[in-house]
Amino acid sequence: MRHNQRDSEDDLRLSNAEALDFSRSTQIRPAIYLLAFLLGGGIALLGNYLISHNQLPSRQQPNAVTTSLPAHPTTPDNLSATTPTNSIASVVKQVGSAVVRINSTRTVTNKLPDAFNDPFFRQFFGSDIPTPPSQEIVRGIGSGFIINANGQILTNAHVVDGADTVTVTLKDGRTFKGKVLGEDPVTDVAVVKIPSENLPTVTLGNSEKLQPGDEAIAIGNPLGLDNTVTSGIISAKGRTISDQRIDFLQTDAAINPGNSGGPLLNSQGQVIGINTAIIQGAQGIGFAIPINTAKRIATQLIDHGKVEHAYVGIEMVTLSPQVKQAINSNPNTSLTVEADKGVLIAKVLPDSPAAKAGLRSGDIIQKIDGQVINDSKSVQELVDSKPVGSNLQLEVRRQGQILNLSVKTEALPTNTRQVR
Repeated sequence: MRHNQRDSEDDLRLSNAEALDFSRSTQIRPAIYLLAFLLGGGIALLGNYLISHNQLPSRQQPNAVTTSLPAHPTTPDNLSATTPTNSIASVVKQVGSAVVRINSTRTVTNKLPDAFNDPFFRQFFGSDIPTPPSQEIVRGIGSGFIINANGQILTNAHVVDGADTVTVTLKDGRTFKGKVLGEDPVTDVAVVKIPSENLPTVTLGNSEKLQPGDEAIAIGNPLGLDNTVTSGIISAKGRTISDQRIDFLQTDAAINPGNSGGPLLNSQGQVIGINTAIIQGAQGIGFAIPINTAKRIATQLIDHGKVEHAYVGIEMVTLSPQVKQAINSNPNTSLTVEADKGVLIAKVLPDSPAAKAGLRSGDIIQKIDGQVINDSKSVQELVDSKPVGSNLQLEVRRQGQILNLSVKTEALPTNTRQVR
């Protein structure tokens, strides 16, 4: 019984203690709520005060976000302000008004083939022998671009070659009769003048700085479709085509008949070449005259009406071990090549500067004016850089001996464009 009584007393004390704790907690809890309410209200008031005075702590200031947002919502009215500009469209807008269409006409005299004049032939056909018109008007179309506000226009020589009349049409529709100041069939460059002033002009760039992969934009009148724009890249530099003595730019910007003489532009709108040729049947292969070459030729055409190209009168090939082996194993040639490097003279034209200087087929050019020569392109560049009448000092190898010969350049005959 004592044990039970003691247990009851202990339980009673425990119950009284729990009651006391509960009573205390019920007395403290309203105070805590009141304190939390006052503290929360104070924080709210403080926050409103700081916000109204722009005094948020630095780590909460959303500067990085708000400063990147536009001042006004983007709408169709101001969308262009945030849209990237099309570089090709900008170039066309900048240069397009200086690109022209060139129409030419020339009179061609037709000649009856000699076979039709043969009496034996005539006895079979009699009066049925065709009699073509004695003359025919041939019309051509090309492009050009204005390089001077006073009406000087750069184009291809083949656009105006042999033309009786040249008509130039501007983008704004005005038409002028053009005068050919000069043409150079060797480089296919010509300059035409129209009687006008204050014309829009292009900016000439630097073709030496071009690299394969650079952007290229062509503007012209292909197939009579005025102001046509095509684009691509510079595919290669230093291309040699046909019998031309210059190195061309290769581009995959579409070039068609009628583009000839039009500008090839870089992404800044500067002219880097004159569109001039295509390969029939090929796609994505076009050629342009480097503008640095065109500028040099145009200056001479404007000043003198013609261009004289220096030449020495040789045909040549760059030597390599493979070329050496091919020549030495060819039973149809008497040449024997000893060196693996240099430039082999394959042919010397009669009565040429080279022939007068004593050069022979089989000679190997090793130096010109003290400069080591390893390829035929270097020979061409050196000859082109010299005025007509210059003396070139050549070091050649002939049958194991070294000879020093002096060659005086002459003006390139019109029928030997391919000869250096």
